[in-house]
Amino acid sequence: MNITSYITPIIILLIVCFGFYKSKNAYDYFIDGAAESIKMTFEIMPNIIGIMVAMSMLKASGVVNMIAYALSPVLKLIGMPAEIVPLALLRPISGSGALGIVDDILKTSGPDSYAGRIASIMMGSTETTFYTVAVYYGAAKVKNIRHTLVAALMADVTAIILSIIVCRIFFRI
Repeated sequence: MNITSYITPIIILLIVCFGFYKSKNAYDYFIDGAAESIKMTFEIMPNIIGIMVAMSMLKASGVVNMIAYALSPVLKLIGMPAEIVPLALLRPISGSGALGIVDDILKTSGPDSYAGRIASIMMGSTETTFYTVAVYYGAAKVKNIRHTLVAALMADVTAIILSIIVCRIFFRI
């Protein structure tokens, strides 16, 4: 018996039962929430489109590869392979772009290689920072993000550095 196939129906049933218990019409709340989510989707769409266009332009123009090439000598000092640099640069911008880079790294270097292990750890421990900030602050209609972006990018840099350290310590490379 696979319990995971029953989780969603059980949660829905619990919500409906809780609605009956509280004498509330759960269906009306559901419809109100669905209508609000559609409205919110259209409100944050310009932010998402802007991030996607900027990311596509950076990739297509070759700027990401130029930055990766320029940073490669410095990053070799801390043990970051050259093929990881584009991933570190694109991950805060695009999850799907970063996933494509990880796929290339795993195909060319292999999943058990030093670069493959760093890429896997980095993909799991970093965030699509710009996308996340655009979506959440766009939904909340916040114009001044203050220190959020700096703090989030610092967390990404920390995760990138720790990805390298973890690989060096646990895989004795």
